[in-house]
Amino acid sequence: MPISALERSFCLLPISFLVIALAMATATARGNPTSSDENAVASLDKQYQAAVKQNDADTMNRILADDFVLVTGSGKVVHKEDLLVEARTKRIQYDVQDDTDQTVRVWGDTAVVTAKLHEKGTDAGKPFDYMLWFSDTYIRTGSGWRYVFGQASLPLPEHSH
Repeated sequence: MPISALERSFCLLPISFLVIALAMATATARGNPTSSDENAVASLDKQYQAAVKQNDADTMNRILADDFVLVTGSGKVVHKEDLLVEARTKRIQYDVQDDTDQTVRVWGDTAVVTAKLHEKGTDAGKPFDYMLWFSDTYIRTGSGWRYVFGQASLPLPEHSH
């Protein structure tokens, strides 16, 4: 008795699921991005922003790579130790240090977070309040994701907040 097209489809269905599952497992094993990588990096970047707001040098130290570099919109180059000293001395006091429009892109063991940041507070007693865009680059290491490079825009014009 010949097999109908419907019966043939039902026979092929389990094979199709197996092929899809194997393809997904292979992609993950090769280091292709997964939503868990994106979520992990997004969470880590949120933790970092919260640590900056609280001047929490210990958390910042844990997240930042030892060779971390930040390039500001004005072209100033800042290293990990500069940020840790700034946090420990509490020279900057933040009322607001919140990001929005966060996007995370993962390519293997590298991830880039892009977001708009609102910063408001005082720097050595002088008030500031501005928005900027930033890109934070993370790499996957043997001990987890580390923040290795940041780049910030100049403050955005008032009307683009």
